[in-house]
Amino acid sequence: MINVGVVGGTGYTGIALLRLLVNHPQVNLTQVTSRSEEGVPVAEVYPALRGLTELVFTTPGSDVLSDCDLVFFATPNGTAMEMAPALLNAGTRIIDLAADFRLKDPAVWKRWYGFEHTSTDLLSEAVYGLPEINRDQISKARLIANPGCYPTAATLGFLPLLEQGLVATGPLIADCKSGTSGAGREAKTATLFAEVSDNFKAYSVPGHRHLPEITQTLKMITGGANKDIDLTFIPHLLPIMRGIHATLYAMLGDTDCDLQKLYEQRYRDEPFVDVLPPGSHPDTRSVRGSNLCRIAVHRVKKQAIILSVIDNLEKGAAGQAVQNMNLMFGFPETTGLESVPLVP
Repeated sequence: MINVGVVGGTGYTGIALLRLLVNHPQVNLTQVTSRSEEGVPVAEVYPALRGLTELVFTTPGSDVLSDCDLVFFATPNGTAMEMAPALLNAGTRIIDLAADFRLKDPAVWKRWYGFEHTSTDLLSEAVYGLPEINRDQISKARLIANPGCYPTAATLGFLPLLEQGLVATGPLIADCKSGTSGAGREAKTATLFAEVSDNFKAYSVPGHRHLPEITQTLKMITGGANKDIDLTFIPHLLPIMRGIHATLYAMLGDTDCDLQKLYEQRYRDEPFVDVLPPGSHPDTRSVRGSNLCRIAVHRVKKQAIILSVIDNLEKGAAGQAVQNMNLMFGFPETTGLESVPLVP
């Protein structure tokens, strides 16, 4: 049993995380912080948690959080980097669900996030928390950079092709769609019901913050930072609450390879990646409320087309964070994550 704290418990990823942690058999949830809801019972803000926790929201502070074995940051970008050094020095491990430790180059961070990184000495130590590629490193880490939702769906889709060097010259294309919860809980005109309902659009076409994260990870898969990755990534907003659908395109160098067999073998032992039968078309509802990524593989002439779906708040955020926690503390990887997807 470990003592766990959550910094930033009032956003969508925060409540998704709390939902998993209150029922986790190896977790004693001791702190949930929120500056805006200080002193308010957690179950009063989230009635779904009535009877599952008696905690009240507290103000975040390293003096209290340092008593935890692990602290999750479900906070805006820039928060974890300020608090991480003190917590790590106190022996507390960290999983950051924001982007503070995902990018290894502080200059790239500043370009995409608009301000200086204040804990650059920790960037090289932080382990990118995608278990399917970094399981061993995660199990030994004290600081995890939990991947973004789009990067998770895209990377898992491209991974077997890139590992085996099967992609020919030409761009990789990630045509991705997300539900509105990916934009966070803050009130914004663009995500009002009247704006989103019966509507569909692309956004951030010139460049999205997840582009350098995906590119960095794909470079690592293909052999290092000097490997060029020609990636076109276009995100879209779907009129649904949760879910990501990534349609991925790659030109094949080896047109004789058995893509279905390749993907089935690569993910055979992965508990949260499900490769569907030939000809399948996964939908977001099939993973809603679960930590699953479902993948279908298609070939059109010399092009591989990969369909990858996840729940953006689960495998794209809170579920993957709990999966990382299980690895860090030696629990069975699936502990607390066995829920069946919600249908309808």
